[in-house]
Order: sequence, then C-alpha cells, then structure tokens
Amino acid sequence: MEGIDGLRAALVIRDQDTQLLDEYDEDILLTLEDWGQAPLNSMVDMLKTTPLVKLIPNHPTVLINGINANILQPIRFTPGRRYRLRVISMSFTYWFKVRLPGHTLQVIEADGIYSQPSAADGLDMCPGQRYSVIITACESLEFNYALNVTFYSDFIPRSPGLNPRYHHVPIVYHKDAPTKKYPVIEDHEVNWADELAMEPRDELMLLEPVDQHIVLNVKVINSEMGLAIHAFGNYAYASVPVPPLLTALTTGNMALSPSVYAPQLNAIILQHNHVVELELRNPETLIIHSYHSHGHAFQVVETGPVNSNSSIP
Repeated sequence: MEGIDGLRAALVIRDQDTQLLDEYDEDILLTLEDWGQAPLNSMVDMLKTTPLVKLIPNHPTVLINGINANILQPIRFTPGRRYRLRVISMSFTYWFKVRLPGHTLQVIEADGIYSQPSAADGLDMCPGQRYSVIITACESLEFNYALNVTFYSDFIPRSPGLNPRYHHVPIVYHKDAPTKKYPVIEDHEVNWADELAMEPRDELMLLEPVDQHIVLNVKVINSEMGLAIHAFGNYAYASVPVPPLLTALTTGNMALSPSVYAPQLNAIILQHNHVVELELRNPETLIIHSYHSHGHAFQVVETGPVNSNSSIP
C-alpha cells in the first residue's frame, strides 16, 4: 500500500557487461505514476463490499519523474546525440502511452531483458512495465518537440479531460525554436512496440526438457460479499497472518507440501534447478492484463487464443 500511496522509486542497476554503452551517449530516466488523493488504507474496508473500479478516483494526479505532469521541466536534446530513455510505469491502475513524434524509438529492452533493436513509434505500457529505447536526436535546431504521454484506463468510465488525459514533456533543441506540430493520428495507425515480437539479445536456446508443467486458469469468482473478483483457480489471493516465506523457512521438510500454506496463496512447490513450463490461460475474464514473475526471467514459447490452433510459437 505504501507504494500505491507514493512511496516508490526507480532502482536502476547498471551492469557493466550488458549496458550497451557504445550504442548511446546519454541516459535519461522517465518514471510514470498515478497518485490518488486519498491513502489506499482508507479504502480497505470498503473493498470488501464495493468493486475496486467504483473506489478508484477518476482524477488521480499524474506524476512524471515524481513531479506533477502539468509543471514539468524540459528535456534538452543535442542534434545527432543518442539518448537511452528508460521508461518505467510505476502506476497502480492506469496505463500510459508514450510517443515522440518526429523521432523513431529503437526498443532495446523490455522488463529487464535486452533485445535486438526494433523500431517503434510508441510505447503502450501497463502498470509495472518497463522499456528502454534509444532515440537519435534530429540534426537540426529548427524545431523543438513534445513527448506525448497519454494517461488512460479501459475499465474505468471515460471522462473528458480525466480519462484519458494528455500530457506533454517539452523536448528542447533550442530555447527560441517553435514546437513542431503534428496531426493527430488514431491509435491503430501507430506502430506500438510489441514485446512478444522482440528477440532477446542473449539468443539463449529453448530451455528443455521440461521437468514440471503447471496450468493456471484465470477465473472470475464471487467473493463472500457477492463481488466478482479475479483469481487463479478457485481461490483469489488474500493476505495471511503468517507470510509464506516465513512458513517456508520455519517448517522444515513440511515446507515442501502445498498443504502447509493457506489455500488462498495457491502455493506451488518447485524443485531446485528444474525447468518449469507454465501454461497461463485467460479464457473468460476478457480483460487484457499483464503478468510478471518476481525475481525470475522466463522464455515466452507460445501465445494465442485459448482453445485455438492459431497460437504463435
């Protein structure tokens, strides 16, 4: 909850062996946040009886690099210089779209995994998502530009001026130059970065053979109060009196049994150094949602509609 209330920051670890320092000249960090007007703990009791969508305010403040997005300082570009822009969405609920008209984004990293460079016009980022892009500055000082940041959510009712909301970060080449204007284009005309199409730089071969196969089905279930909530299997996550890590460290060999853990934790026991194949199915929620595994990097080997032969290897 502290993070949702604003106690959050970017932690950038620079590995000297994988920074690609010869591919860019300067490093710029861009963090994106939604910051509500009331602390989340004031809504905890209401969450038991009221859908989350009705509690989330339609007008959280947008923060870019921790500053109100309406009073941002410009980012200065030097002609021909190459900039690595690290974009981190630290949002709780809302999504962000990021574009810099007049410039091409060379995507080189997504969620900590370096990829072969791929050109894109923009980034469509869900909460918790990260990208690194390299932008080569224009050769001319004739114009300044605007980095466009769209703040939006598909499952919260649209409201003019609130959802979606548009912010602009000034990209300044020369203090006296005008800002170049571009026509408004529709989202379907934008070449958005596609992490599923990205190719990892390490070219690591497929991990095999598989030692353990796990299937997780995303479901909509009814809570005790009659609210529709999302869950893996038949249980939605709920906090427990004893953290699972503490249970694992204090129960000896019993820690290897899923029954030791509360059912709402959906505990799955993995063996050391085993290759695990996780099949994640989202057949009924009809909600586009990102998933990530804390502390692990994984290979995406297949994606596509559930119960379909049109999956993409």
